[in-house]
Amino acid sequence: MTQAKPIIVVSGLPRSGTSLMMKMLEAAGLELLVDNKRKADQDNPKGYYELEAVAQMKDKGTNWVAEAPGKAVKVVAPLLKYLPAEYAYKVLFMRRAMPEILASQKQMLTRRGKDAEAVPDAAMAQIFDKQLAEVLKWMSENGSTEYIEIPFSELVAGNMQILESILKFLDLEMDMNAMAQIADPELYRQRVN
Repeated sequence: MTQAKPIIVVSGLPRSGTSLMMKMLEAAGLELLVDNKRKADQDNPKGYYELEAVAQMKDKGTNWVAEAPGKAVKVVAPLLKYLPAEYAYKVLFMRRAMPEILASQKQMLTRRGKDAEAVPDAAMAQIFDKQLAEVLKWMSENGSTEYIEIPFSELVAGNMQILESILKFLDLEMDMNAMAQIADPELYRQRVN
């Protein structure tokens, strides 16, 4: 049996704009399920909006999900399949151009002192494409999940039609203007025209 309020899940590949979407939902008045253990840094100066238990759910379980109905939580794409089936989910799935994701990922690895060239772009793109195909299949076949794809470039530009489509999908009364004010084109640093 599913609960009355769905869990709003913000998902996508790494570096696809999930933190921006979470910040917009917060500004619009939605309650978030976060612990803020991962602090803001140069790569996400406005914060990551994560819950550590989500990253650990494959091994440590999903007890945290009981607190999530009616709230928004960030779940990176490969972990969506571990969400328990007895809940209803509305997924805001962030889509960003693969070259931008790869460039942003490389920049983040470099800042952290890691070898950004350890996995060539073509191989990383293949890994991400496989994850994307798997998660889109999972979302379309999972009866407890509805999803909408959100183009990152339009979101960061503050496209009001995209924001309207999000609110319509969520079927919630939220402050769309507050959401639009969060978009910061200055933070759209890895662009592909």
